[in-house]
Amino acid sequence: MTKPIRKAIFPVAGLGTRFLPATKAVPKELLPIVDRPLIQYAVDEAREAGIEQMIFVTGRGKGAIEDYFDIAFECETLQRYRGKDLSALEGTRLAPGDAVFLRQQESLGLGHAIWCARDIIGDEPFAILLPDEFLKGAPGHGCMKQMVDAYEKVGGNLVCALEIPMEQTPSYGVIDPGVRNGVLTEVKGLVEKPAAGTAPSNLILPGRYILQPEVMKILERQEKGAGGEIQLTDAMAALIGKQPFHGVTFDGRRFDCGSKAGYVEANLALALERDDLRDHIRAFVMEELARG
Repeated sequence: MTKPIRKAIFPVAGLGTRFLPATKAVPKELLPIVDRPLIQYAVDEAREAGIEQMIFVTGRGKGAIEDYFDIAFECETLQRYRGKDLSALEGTRLAPGDAVFLRQQESLGLGHAIWCARDIIGDEPFAILLPDEFLKGAPGHGCMKQMVDAYEKVGGNLVCALEIPMEQTPSYGVIDPGVRNGVLTEVKGLVEKPAAGTAPSNLILPGRYILQPEVMKILERQEKGAGGEIQLTDAMAALIGKQPFHGVTFDGRRFDCGSKAGYVEANLALALERDDLRDHIRAFVMEELARG
């Protein structure tokens, strides 16, 4: 029997320097895709997968994230007084205990951010979601839901795997694959940013993980890898061969909202899906294209 995935870590301590000056005062995780911030999409994805406790690893200047998931007393009171619908705020308040906020005091890498949550994780398996990787699946079948469904079949450790053109692999962490069985691929190794033409597959890691608690013991060593940071990829690689490890090929769309181009693409794609925006946005895009 596998232990259920009840907890998820959201590493949200980064400065978002690629989006300066917007992120000078606003955390990048609160930048909106149409009218919902990136972090809300990630939390909704976790909830859809049955995850109960959200663990946010923040940093200095990120208090607005905690405020966002709190009650907005003045806003809600005014909206009720005006007879306005409050449905837009559904899901934006996390009850005490359902949300934990920790601080990563130093920027020492993704692995270090995950290790900061070790006492909350305890001896349970857990999920990790990187909010600026916006992964959009079909309704009711988001990325983490797909991964939890796979976890219930095979257990162990899982990473989201996304197929991309082989020529793009030098920019990503890549899976060294073993046996493939449908959406599941055995992970024999992880290669970080392979040189052109050397990638063992076209399956990259787009920021969703389910890991066993033993990874914390490896991160505890505080061993530094690429860039002088404590790398989560290195700790995961140490589990390969000791515990089951699979990639789950994601059925959906990925938007890299850590980049300006990906962020604009996500806004455009979601706007074109909405009944209240679709016609206007499509007409606007066509007009802009006609301008040359």
